[in-house]
Amino acid sequence: MGSAKKSTATARKARIEEMRRAEQSRERRNRILTIAASAVVVAGLVAGAIVLVQSQSDDSTAADGKGNGKGHFVTGSDGVRTWKGTLGRNHVVKTVSYPMEPPVGGDHNQVWMNCNGDVYTKALNNMNAVHSLEHGAVWVTYTSKAQKADVDALAAKVKKTPYTLMSPDDTQKDPIMLSAWGHQRTVTGAKDPNVDKFFEKFVQGEQTPEPGAACTGGLGQ
Repeated sequence: MGSAKKSTATARKARIEEMRRAEQSRERRNRILTIAASAVVVAGLVAGAIVLVQSQSDDSTAADGKGNGKGHFVTGSDGVRTWKGTLGRNHVVKTVSYPMEPPVGGDHNQVWMNCNGDVYTKALNNMNAVHSLEHGAVWVTYTSKAQKADVDALAAKVKKTPYTLMSPDDTQKDPIMLSAWGHQRTVTGAKDPNVDKFFEKFVQGEQTPEPGAACTGGLGQ
């Protein structure tokens, strides 16, 4: 049985590395396309106008309260809370009011927070972080009540794990929480075995709406 778990972990690691290589390739291709497109000023202005109109349209959806995560959590036997309800995926520009903290999905900003093992020292804009969850990231959050040793150990784990990010959040109910798209749990500390279990299941897990989407090239702090 131990051999099977090792094999699964090895396959998962290989899949993440493959996605990282694919993402790096996309970034190189995007840089080339950006340089070429910069010469076409008129086309860029037209594209910008289209994006603005689309954003305004999406923003109207957020304003009337649709698709912003109506539902409730159901706690499984493993302690993971799964959101049962609607999680919108519209790109919006106004502030979204989420029914949980930290949010596990819903309408969000069109720019994601970088989540390639990024550790932030200040609270994040939820709307950017939710976009990272849509890309398959796991978001580690903590309050001032969390032990420094746990925060440091979790930061070290995040830094070496693609598709993760970490930030403080003094508005959440528990000292340390882990979030993925549609899923969330509380852990007691960095040594809690549920940390590894959550990472293994939800980093680019089956819940990911946009598997393989970029976790770099977004917003940094």
